[in-house]
Amino acid sequence: MTTRLGSARVGLALLLTVITGCAGVPPHLELPTLDIKQPAFAATLGAYTGTTVVGGNRVEILLNGEEIFPAKLAAIRKARRTINYAQYVFEDGAPANEIAAALAERCRAGVKVNVLLDSVGALAMPGQLREEMTSAGCRVENYRPLSPFAIDRANYRNHRRILVVDGLVGVTGGSGISGKWSGNGRQEGHWRDTDVLLEGPVVEQLQGAFAENWLEATGVAIGGPEYFPRRRLDFKGSVDAQVVRSSPAGGSTSMYTMFLLALASARHSIHITNPYFVPDDKMISTLIGAANRGVQVVLIIPGAIDHNLVRQASRSGFGKLLKSDIQIYEYRPALLHAKTMVVDGLWSTVGSTNLDHRSFALNEELNVAIYDVDTAQRLERVFEQDLSNSRRVRYKDWNNRGLASRFLEFLALPLKEQM
Repeated sequence: MTTRLGSARVGLALLLTVITGCAGVPPHLELPTLDIKQPAFAATLGAYTGTTVVGGNRVEILLNGEEIFPAKLAAIRKARRTINYAQYVFEDGAPANEIAAALAERCRAGVKVNVLLDSVGALAMPGQLREEMTSAGCRVENYRPLSPFAIDRANYRNHRRILVVDGLVGVTGGSGISGKWSGNGRQEGHWRDTDVLLEGPVVEQLQGAFAENWLEATGVAIGGPEYFPRRRLDFKGSVDAQVVRSSPAGGSTSMYTMFLLALASARHSIHITNPYFVPDDKMISTLIGAANRGVQVVLIIPGAIDHNLVRQASRSGFGKLLKSDIQIYEYRPALLHAKTMVVDGLWSTVGSTNLDHRSFALNEELNVAIYDVDTAQRLERVFEQDLSNSRRVRYKDWNNRGLASRFLEFLALPLKEQM
């Protein structure tokens, strides 16, 4: 059932491509030489992304459903004033039932609950879950409903995952709400993902991202101390962070620029985990440029994927990377869906963004950029663990791939700008 629904989403996206055409990002012909250790790096990212780096935050990495859903449920159940929840995938399964029930219970307790669901990503959401929440008093809205009267914007989806409770605690990352996100990320049929829990001043930026999408979807501008309790956003830790949001439909390419600047600034290592790796020529050349100056570049991508054409489009470009001593590994135990990057063991990012054209030029996306050695080292340990469950792709094996694979790569080429 899940595979058919995933295929239906891909088919819908391809149909929208034909109708609405493609969008692009402006060329980045030159990139500055930056040092991640220097304040100018954070200042430069802030200038291009529109958000400043703020200190005093607590950041907790959440791995897979076994950590993500208990953390979300605990935060929801502690809510006293407001809950804002934006989700791309909302399907059937125990996590969906528990999240819907927890939100409904808080609504009955008088908490204001706003739920924003993407109209494509939540196509498979059971009607009874929506009814459970709305009958309890939650406001549940669709983001950009599919309509022939708004076909010019139908291909621009809200891929962000945002949970903010009382304006004080936030969770974001790559996970969806579905039974396939259950478990430890090492079992077939279950997905390997990474989210991040935030406390401190950076939560205000996460709330702002939700408010932006909620205003577009509903015409309602949320505000006031119940959503932005600045006096209560005390320092919760010692981590510097910023929320980076990208809205290509509104002309923003912040995310694309952030990734390029970080890659171009690497001096020692780039460790990327990403499920949909279909980079453009500029990102490929930036990765190769890093490898040529002695940076260790290692990628972990899925060994199996829910959209085979995406996998084939990704693999078609391996040759240049492998010949430049960039290491590529395929995660084997489960479907890899985590979207993280660590540069020089100092700077890291976790979020919803895939390294593909769709994320950079079509989707609303959101990542947290984290300027903290301890968090980077935590993600490095996770990366090493994932490496131990992955198989390395060798140039010889890639070059000797069969005709069937090459044919699928050829079929995928015209669709790369929708992946």
